[in-house]
Amino acid sequence: MAAASPSAGELAQRLQGLNLYLVGMMGAGKSAVGRPLAEALGYRFIDADSVIEQTAGRSIAEIFASDGETGFRELETAVLDSIAHWHSLVVATGGGVVSRPRNWGHLQQGVVIWLDAPQELLLARLAADLTVRPLLAQADPAERLAALLAERRPLYGQADLTVAQQAGESPSQIAQRLLQGLPGILRQRQQAPGAPAQLRDSDGQPTASLN
Repeated sequence: MAAASPSAGELAQRLQGLNLYLVGMMGAGKSAVGRPLAEALGYRFIDADSVIEQTAGRSIAEIFASDGETGFRELETAVLDSIAHWHSLVVATGGGVVSRPRNWGHLQQGVVIWLDAPQELLLARLAADLTVRPLLAQADPAERLAALLAERRPLYGQADLTVAQQAGESPSQIAQRLLQGLPGILRQRQQAPGAPAQLRDSDGQPTASLN
């Protein structure tokens, strides 16, 4: 008979304060899933983009307009460095956080979880969201989203756990499936220390950065 799945409380004890970092494309539902996930574990939820805006005193769109993507990424890394000093957090990260090797050094101090979703689902969610997305502010957002997804998918694939989403699932349902996948990840971490992360491009070749 298979062993019963551990409760969320038991999982929280086994995590021992390790942060959970949710990665994935814009529209993947990182914030929506992160909140019920944090509640189940008794963790605190943090939206990294919100912390960036609070730190800068400007919106993400304003940061991109004045400092460009490079300036935004520098600020994103500084915020992630600060967050990494805390514990017992569920962190919804920005879609491009995986593109900088230094960020992986912070992410891998915790458990990295990729919320994967089909491009069609991402587009549907983004169309219903009024948030300004600087990287999609062009004539053909769908084409740009496809290019970003192709560029980042190999990086997201280096996460500890991948949760594939389907249309019609609620954030709470996705969070529950995520919780069910955590025990296996924790066993792997206990059995063998993870090797340092190495970024790879869309062809699977090592790369220093995709910026």
